[in-house]
Amino acid sequence: MDERPPFSINDMVLNRLKLRPLLVFDRVLRCQSIARAARELNLTQPAVTKAIRELELQLDTVLFQRSNRGVSPTEYGVLLGERVKSVIAELRYLTDELNTFKGGISGHVVVGTQISASASLLPRAILMLKERTPRLLVTVREGPQDYLFPALATGELDLVVGRLPDGDDVYTRKLPLRHQPLYRNSLCIVAGSRHPLLAATNLKLDALQHWPWIVPPPDSPARRVAEQFFADAGLPMPDNLLESLSLLTNVNLLVESDCLGLMPLLAAHRFASAGLLAILPLGEVGPLTAVGYSVRNDKALTPAARHLIDCLKQVGQTMQQDRPL
Repeated sequence: MDERPPFSINDMVLNRLKLRPLLVFDRVLRCQSIARAARELNLTQPAVTKAIRELELQLDTVLFQRSNRGVSPTEYGVLLGERVKSVIAELRYLTDELNTFKGGISGHVVVGTQISASASLLPRAILMLKERTPRLLVTVREGPQDYLFPALATGELDLVVGRLPDGDDVYTRKLPLRHQPLYRNSLCIVAGSRHPLLAATNLKLDALQHWPWIVPPPDSPARRVAEQFFADAGLPMPDNLLESLSLLTNVNLLVESDCLGLMPLLAAHRFASAGLLAILPLGEVGPLTAVGYSVRNDKALTPAARHLIDCLKQVGQTMQQDRPL
């Protein structure tokens, strides 16, 4: 049973609440640091501290615990943070609608992405979008599904582009999200363009096990594919592992070392054509997985988000020719 004392806000307090302290609170919550929040907001630390203190006085509760390592939200701070995210999202929606009503094509779309889309689908869609609507601001945030989908549900993101969750996934069952596939993709094994294995003839899977590998973290759906790949080959997981979902980090590790890794096939082709990576001649790994976009099922799309989705669909059609649904 929840033993937290009741946290209520009466009409008088609501009338006194100002937007600026809420925006400062949201940034401090994200940064977990007064100093970093001040830098990002271009404010002084005393100004940020004053805004937080003003909000705490108005709400008659403590929102952050201070320590030498920074600040951490109290249970009330966590609760308020959930609501403030929705408020900020609604303000973005309102701004887009007003801009559209005035007749100008502008606005702001915030999109989350995963590695399966960040190398080809999303960049091509953004370039198409900017050609059509140069004044439209696009913000891209990269991360794993357990960050992106909850952020989408609260309105922090307008859409998520990448590998879609399975039908029995928690993000499909519990969050009010709709998932739209655009094409299917599989994984392949990649290495740096100068890897010693590229000179091998009749390369076999068991020759790969003793090299260092980059694999997704254990809580990633892609990790299950990697584990299944080795299991199907009758091999245990390699002992020398690096766990990462960062596309930039993974590519640099592959280029600068003898690491091997799994990568979505279409993304791998992009890096191979640039001469950075090579695809080992061992075929495709794992089943085909759907790549597309996810949006909230309980909220209308902003005009800016609709423009980006139109571009995603057009780019997805060209990629679907290689990976038909």
